[in-house]
Amino acid sequence: MIENLQIYHVNVNCTDFERSLAFYKMIGFKEHINFEEGGVDGLGFEHCRIKARLLSLGDDPRATVIDLIEWKEPKTAGAPYPHLAHTGIARICFRLKNLDSAYEELLEKGVEFLSPPIEEKLGGFKQKFVCFKDPDGTILEFVEFIKD
Repeated sequence: MIENLQIYHVNVNCTDFERSLAFYKMIGFKEHINFEEGGVDGLGFEHCRIKARLLSLGDDPRATVIDLIEWKEPKTAGAPYPHLAHTGIARICFRLKNLDSAYEELLEKGVEFLSPPIEEKLGGFKQKFVCFKDPDGTILEFVEFIKD
């Protein structure tokens, strides 16, 4: 059993980053981590570039967080779901301890991963993450924060 699993953030894709950032700030989110614009691995693309910020509701470490992203390459495409009964969401990230153990457990159970776990220092934090698909193809993510 995977222990200590928690939601860390929910990914929200947008077509106009500045417009969406202003909107989320207007409703109470504040900039938490600025990832700048650049490439990122581990998300299922051979090459991609994004503009992204983590936005939070308050200073509590357990505050609600969204990962606001405008995809530059490939470009954000499509339209929002036409109604709430549509299958899937962009991505849900779960914070946990011992990502490697969870990865091995799910790998043995046949879960499809987009890549092996990636360890990077992002936004001043050392972390390890891995993305995988649920049975409908919705992308989920595990993240483990690592102390330096």
